This record gives sequence, C-alpha cells and structure tokens, in this order.
Amino acid sequence: MVADSKGKSDISFAGTFAASPFAACFAEICTIPLDTAKVRLQLQKSAVAGDGMALPKYKGMLGTVSTIAREEGLAALWKGIVPGLHRQRVYGGLRIWLYEPVKNLYVGSDFVGDVPLTKKILAALTTGAIGITVANPTDLVKVRLQAEGKLPAGVPRRYSGALNAYSTILRQEGVGALWTGIGPNIARNAIINAAELASYDQVKETILKVPGFTDNVVTHLFAGLGAGFFAVCIGSPVDVVKSRMMGDSTYKNTLDCFIKTLKNDVCLPFNFLFLS
Repeated sequence: MVADSKGKSDISFAGTFAASPFAACFAEICTIPLDTAKVRLQLQKSAVAGDGMALPKYKGMLGTVSTIAREEGLAALWKGIVPGLHRQRVYGGLRIWLYEPVKNLYVGSDFVGDVPLTKKILAALTTGAIGITVANPTDLVKVRLQAEGKLPAGVPRRYSGALNAYSTILRQEGVGALWTGIGPNIARNAIINAAELASYDQVKETILKVPGFTDNVVTHLFAGLGAGFFAVCIGSPVDVVKSRMMGDSTYKNTLDCFIKTLKNDVCLPFNFLFLS
C-alpha cells in the first residue's frame, strides 16, 4: 500500500531510461530471426517470369525463416542484431521513459482518477515520434543489413557490419541519408507505440476491474498479448513502406512507395502476418 500512497514510482527518470531498454534488448535478441524474415517478406516484390507471375522466393514467416537458414546459415537470421540493439537502447529508452511524464503533462498535475484513453494515445504518439526521430539511423542500418541475402560468388557485400554500415552510408550518401524513410518510420512507430502503450494500459486497467484479477504477471501477460496483436495489425502497412524505403533507394518519397506497393504488390502489406 505504500506504493499506492505515493502514487509514483521510486525509480528516477534516469534510472527508468537506463533500465527500460534492457527488456526490449532481450526481446530483440529472441525475436530478430522473425524480424529478419519479416523484412525479407516486406522487401520481396512480385516478379514476372514468362507468361505469368514467378513464384516468390519467400512464402510465409516459417517458410522464410527456413529458406534463410538453409541458404545462408542460421547466423543470417541474426543479421542486424547490433543496430537492432542500438535501436532498442535509444528508441526503447526514450519512448518508455517519456511516456509517463508526457501523459502526466497532457492530463495536468492535479488530475485524479483513470487517465482517458485519448490522453494515453496522444502521449504514446508523441513519445513514439520523438524516440524514432532520434533512433532512425539505427533502424536504417538494421534494415539494410537484414535485407542482404545470399550474394552470387565474387559479389562483395555492401557492408561488413553495423559500424561499417554507418560509416559507409555517411561517406557515400551523406548525413541526411541516415534519416531515409523518416516519414513512414515516424508514422509507423507513433502508431505502434500508441497501440502498444495505450492499449496495454487500457487492457490492464479493464482486466483489473474483473473480479479475481490483481496486478500480477498473468494480468501483465494478457495485457501485453492484446497490445502486441493490436499494434501489429494497425502498423503493418506503414511498416512495409518504411522497410521498402530503407532497403530500396528507387522510391522517390513515401507516397511514391505506398502507391507502387499498393499497385504492384497489393497483398504484401499484411503477408508477414501469416505463419506458413
């Protein structure tokens, strides 16, 4: 009951910023094989062969994981893990650290009671946009490394690793290139962050009103599952556009990428949702 009387966590903002990304980094290590498969599916385009459409190289999430492991080795599934961890440290830290103070800023210091869902969504949109604006270079490098498949013999890789990718992009494309895809990335992460944090907050709040439920691991698990599912469904189309802009320099801008994807690959914005 001491915690309730205080109403606030004893952990400082600096402590929250330092601690919050560790869980995100652990999740990144565990899930990056699926994320690599997701990026390959998102970057895969419909191809014409002969009189009809060529069969896609990657089919479904599990099929893509299997193909990458068979052709490139298991280690290929963890491509992009270094910039992925960079991203979680920066983006994960900022969005989680800022959520509570931004939410309190929107409702006011004298507010009492349950925070309205609209304020939770607004706070999550704000923190997601701020976090990814700072972390966009790490996301770009992660996608570029994940996009590299098995190359023909004698063809050198563009990047030897994460640090080489940062320096190569800076040297060859300029500082601004590190923020390629920033528009859809802000939209994607603001939407997903709002869906994750706001829906998690709301689902947990709703569950706690059900007799028999308390603020324990089970409640957090149900809230997390609901938030994750909702966030993926909402953010999927924007995520495809973001990955394509970062992995393919042929698109002029966000609108151009969206229109071409919708026109040529109408089924792809949601194809990574299927497991086989």
